Amino acid sequence: MDKPFSISDQHAVHFLTMTVVDWIDIFSRKEFKLEVVDSLNYCIKNKGLEVYSWCLMTNHLHLLARAIEPFRLSDILRDFKSHVARKVLESLEKESIESRARWILNHFKYRGNISSKVKDYRFWENGFHPVEITSANFFEQKLKYIHQNPLRAMIVEEDHHYLFSSARDYTGIKGLVNISLY
Repeated sequence: MDKPFSISDQHAVHFLTMTVVDWIDIFSRKEFKLEVVDSLNYCIKNKGLEVYSWCLMTNHLHLLARAIEPFRLSDILRDFKSHVARKVLESLEKESIESRARWILNHFKYRGNISSKVKDYRFWENGFHPVEITSANFFEQKLKYIHQNPLRAMIVEEDHHYLFSSARDYTGIKGLVNISLY
């Protein structure tokens, strides 16, 4: 039997959300955003991830993605989350004299201490809240939802102006992540 929020068809397209623990705005820094971009591109090139849409906000990441056989989507996402967390935490530890970095590390450590499955820090919330895409209409609905995230947050007036999203690709401007257009 599948666990809640598990992926039953590893090769189907899914709408996915990965959230930083307690919605901490960790991706407000350029270097942390670029770590997500680099990690997504690595997974696309080397791990069988196919991304149709993405948007990175300050505390969460949305994807429309699937795994290409023989890869498994849940394995790719697990490795992606682990890698991004490790790189961001290493960077924060190097600069822990800065008060915000110290506060963030303390919070992640506190959240890690209350979970028996976590060794040191808890960076991400559990899971990736997968919703399998079952129709072209549902795909379009989620694509629009993802691309309008920065508009709802009042970061930009037009979705394709946001650098950390695939909305640019859908208007003919090459984006930061090597997506597959739908």
